[in-house]
Amino acid sequence: MVTSNDLLIKQRSVIEFSAAEGCSAANIHARMKTVYGEMCTSDCAICKWVRIFKGEDPRETILRDRKCSGRPFSASVTTHREKVDCMIRANRRVKQKEIANAVGISKERVHHIVTTVLVLNS
Repeated sequence: MVTSNDLLIKQRSVIEFSAAEGCSAANIHARMKTVYGEMCTSDCAICKWVRIFKGEDPRETILRDRKCSGRPFSASVTTHREKVDCMIRANRRVKQKEIANAVGISKERVHHIVTTVLVLNS
């Protein structure tokens, strides 16, 4: 089964090849629409990728999405869950703020782990 990420990369490859041949974005979209149907990339996205591909050497183009900046998705990792669990088992009266400071995550994340994750694992 093809994932949506794999499908995007395949379609970007088609866009890159067609743009290298000199096809317009509208022509590429029309041709891709007949092949991919409803799963076809939007015409705006195709225009964006055609602009990108026309300005770069095809051998150096990266088809995968680049990492976005932002908050890392690390507050729910297993080590944090285990630390929270250990702290609660050691002292049932420990405050969420104390756990958050000790583990290095937000109070809201501690609350989520305590009320959702640890309750389900009990």
